[in-house]
Amino acid sequence: MAAKRRIEVRKSGVHGKGVYAVKRLKKGDRVIEYKGEVISWREALRRHPHDPEHPTHTFYFSLEDGRCIDGKVDGNNARWINHACSPNCEAREEGEHVYIYAMRDIDAGEELFYDYGLVIDARYTAKLKREYACHCGSKACRGTLLAPKR
Repeated sequence: MAAKRRIEVRKSGVHGKGVYAVKRLKKGDRVIEYKGEVISWREALRRHPHDPEHPTHTFYFSLEDGRCIDGKVDGNNARWINHACSPNCEAREEGEHVYIYAMRDIDAGEELFYDYGLVIDARYTAKLKREYACHCGSKACRGTLLAPKR
């Protein structure tokens, strides 16, 4: 007997494709693992961009040890989860794995989001912020997918 689907990918009002809850998810539920090929950042830079027409759109997920997961290679539906400045999910690194967890109860039909918190070793200019513009629509939207500078 097949397991009941908890999430599905479909068109998003925020950006391209998105991931939606098919049934209610409870706070603390592990929703999905972010899968893909684990590679070095050197290899990620060699592969970049995934799409030359949209060079800031990738499926890379940074790992604490300096490597990353390339969700474009052997990835799964987690790569379609969009960013939001007030997310309902969070990503947690557990060893070489990254899991997406519900931060609150999520109703069926709701789109899943986590804060990408992108870190770029460059000055955050207006141009750079526009290149990584956020369209989440949250009241707390910071206008960019980039993590705040510390």
